[in-house]
Amino acid sequence: MTDAPHNAPGQHWNAAAYAHNASFVAELGNAVARLLAPRPGERILDLGCGDGTLTEVLAKSGATVVGVDAAIDMVEAARARGLDARVLDAHNLPFEHEFDAVFSNAALHWMLNHEAVVASIHRSLKPGGRFVAEFGGHGNVAAICTAILAALQARGISGKARFPWFFPTPEEYRECLETAGFSVEAIELVPRPTRLPTGMAGWLATFANPFLHGLDEDLREAVLDDALALLTPSLRDSHGNWTADYVRLRVKAYR
Repeated sequence: MTDAPHNAPGQHWNAAAYAHNASFVAELGNAVARLLAPRPGERILDLGCGDGTLTEVLAKSGATVVGVDAAIDMVEAARARGLDARVLDAHNLPFEHEFDAVFSNAALHWMLNHEAVVASIHRSLKPGGRFVAEFGGHGNVAAICTAILAALQARGISGKARFPWFFPTPEEYRECLETAGFSVEAIELVPRPTRLPTGMAGWLATFANPFLHGLDEDLREAVLDDALALLTPSLRDSHGNWTADYVRLRVKAYR
């Protein structure tokens, strides 16, 4: 176990804002949902279920799906869809050998004590159960991170302690999984440049708050303005469309 905090401070989830700025996250999760291939009668845990968009897709397979998330507002949105959604910390799940599969999309990179999360997932699975996930991998949003860190550094603020994500290489995450007792069937980085429907400003407003935690409003705005200026040459096209430099880590493993 590490002594890393469980979650980055300053990140607050609002279901309506997330749906407006980041609906593409669930849409792009369909590939990893197909990799899971849920079957009728299975019991599946959706870890970091968010507002339940993908949870609902999994449930249509005939599987019994339980969604868990640490954000109350997101869980309430999932419950409004009629889903079994619960507010739980992924670092210490209360389940013992209960699920045929654990699924996670675009969530695990927010959970900083990754060893605790992997151990919790392993404990939740039945013997032979599968773990299928996709999340930010090594190099994910590298340009965006560099721009934010540079904008902070220009004002004498170190961004190192504010960095909110865990973006492992396949080798790092394979070692973590195998140490916990998993057998890894497949693990790979998937470069996926992603068009941002509400632009980089919408993305930053949704995901970058930990970098700005505790700063006064004027300073926050100045950092964001500088980050946008730094990113414009590489991530905005001639028509004003923004693309995020996503790199995902996709994994399938068995208990």
